[in-house]
Amino acid sequence: MGKLMGSPDALKMAEGFGISATAFKTLGVIELLSVILFIYPRTGILGTLLLAAYMGGAIASHLEHGLPIMAPIFISAFVWIAAVVRFPELRQRILNS
Repeated sequence: MGKLMGSPDALKMAEGFGISATAFKTLGVIELLSVILFIYPRTGILGTLLLAAYMGGAIASHLEHGLPIMAPIFISAFVWIAAVVRFPELRQRILNS
């Protein structure tokens, strides 16, 4: 929510990453839309893929700036575990490939 609201702490963090306030707010919108797609059952798998890609970018950004990567890794793991539990077809594809 800090990304969408433009909180001073969030903007300071974005500045440290070299991201403008407008781009940071856009990232917040993308993140929110991905979460909505993830929650809605009909688009849940698409949301899973978008969140996984988003968190991959977060991990890469953290690595580039020498920040701890455990938070985005845990969030990504949670997304994948939730998706495998929620969507049997995804579980079947992952386990039977």
